[in-house]
Amino acid sequence: MGESMLQDKISRMLEHRTAPLILELDLTDGLAEEPPTDPVSAFLTMRRPRLADVLDGLRRARADDRVRALVVKVGGRPIGMGRVQDLRAAITDFAASGKTTVAWAETFGEMALGNLPYYLATAFGKIYLQPSGDLGLTGISLRQLFFRGALDKLGLDVQVVKRHEYKNAPDRLTEHGFTGPAREAMEGLVASLTAQLAEAVAQRTQTSAEQARALIDRGPFLAGEALAAGLVDVLGYRDEVYADVRKAAGPGAFLLYLGRYQRARALAGRARKLPNPSESVVALIHATGTIRRGRSGRGPGGGPMGSDTIAAALRAAAADHRAKVIVLRVNSPGGSYVASDTIWREVVRAREAGTPVVVSMADVAASGGYFIAAAADAIVAQPGTLTGSIGVFGGKAVTASLLERAGVSVDTVGEGRHADMFTMTRPFSDEEWTLVNTWMDRIYADFTSKVASGRGLSPERVHEVARGRVWTGADAAANGLVDHLGGLETAVALARRTAGLPPAAPLRGYPRIRPLDRIRPPESSEDRAAGRASLLAESWGPVWRLAASAGLSPYGPLQLPGHWTIQ
Repeated sequence: MGESMLQDKISRMLEHRTAPLILELDLTDGLAEEPPTDPVSAFLTMRRPRLADVLDGLRRARADDRVRALVVKVGGRPIGMGRVQDLRAAITDFAASGKTTVAWAETFGEMALGNLPYYLATAFGKIYLQPSGDLGLTGISLRQLFFRGALDKLGLDVQVVKRHEYKNAPDRLTEHGFTGPAREAMEGLVASLTAQLAEAVAQRTQTSAEQARALIDRGPFLAGEALAAGLVDVLGYRDEVYADVRKAAGPGAFLLYLGRYQRARALAGRARKLPNPSESVVALIHATGTIRRGRSGRGPGGGPMGSDTIAAALRAAAADHRAKVIVLRVNSPGGSYVASDTIWREVVRAREAGTPVVVSMADVAASGGYFIAAAADAIVAQPGTLTGSIGVFGGKAVTASLLERAGVSVDTVGEGRHADMFTMTRPFSDEEWTLVNTWMDRIYADFTSKVASGRGLSPERVHEVARGRVWTGADAAANGLVDHLGGLETAVALARRTAGLPPAAPLRGYPRIRPLDRIRPPESSEDRAAGRASLLAESWGPVWRLAASAGLSPYGPLQLPGHWTIQ
């Protein structure tokens, strides 16, 4: 009996080594941008596929005759527009190799928006929707909460200075609604993003752009309505989806998660090659999160990007003779001006040392996120990336009236004319207001001059497209702020060409911190262990998004206005 079971097991293993493959990808838990840097993050994201792994797996599968089909469950945790466009491009290339591609969803938004999950699904050859599901195809809207009225009731005043009229982050505290310039910028973003969505709908339904816009205006759709409109191909449950995929893949095909497939293929490829310590590589550095001084933070909800951590990674890559080019993957709304400038300097130093730098923008690379990209050899962004926001703001809330109404008095002892200028218990004096404005002018002048130098634009042209305005990647490319449209794979291919590397040159994450480096104390600030991310969760934890939505800016004056989620 034992021998028979062993023979059956060996037989099944042999079948699995030769049988056709159906690759499977579940995006219910979202998509991670960078690899985890500590055990807690690794545990919390263990079921979340990583973008770079998905792209690599699809690239390998295109040329693999065993792979017959790809089936992807979409919906669930939101994925940003930039990463969705990365996925769409990779799936389109995969389908072009003649393989079956199927997207299925229990629902594209359950009484909720489902624009982006459906936008991703339009890249597949066939779309399935559960009969009880909906299609929340409604178009794009960006919303903003304004707290001026609430602050007036509380007796709170806010003193804010900004450069310039489109830098509308502080408007949440000073206005009752959008200013003219802010509305103009938001309308531009919505128009660009909706046009990209409509183009995908038009291609899927084989209709004109006008007809696609008319379909969007009719949404949301019940499952039967979506089928009748040609927006989905089949109404069916999971078992029916998989039965159809197996039929298309041929007899004997078996399922394999794309992540498992990618890791096996990558290991097999490395095993076939002899170790080569001098092999030239492309260094990949992830710059993710709000920018602050110090080390990056990590925790259950992610954390901010620390200038010490990113600067150390850039130094490590520039000093490594194997790293011939750096791809800096930016997904950040900005933050601290000083921290952004620290990272900018290391980009400049890497280029001066002979290591080219190519920036790949993900969902957002705005304000400080654009600052750190400005000096790169080339900037690559997706059409739906939010970028620009070249501007600055600063100020403080004044609590004097609120405290007085609550019966709280404040007394101060100090030396120095401006010793308490940043206290919230009194407004700025005229002299202090002049100092704050001078500070804003200096930051804006420095920001725009570095953009002009890095992008080869005149100061006048930079000011024209700056002034705090947020652009989509498509519009930023038209205005000279972005060099190429595309995703991570586009940026990596460009990096290889820039450095004269072969198309198959390996992509390696930096800094290459070994397990021992995570626990031993660093020898110096040049030690690669010195810039490692903090293992502790941030003190604010996930509440930082609530703070940001209320207008607070704990990380600095170069910040995107608000936290926008496109769904």
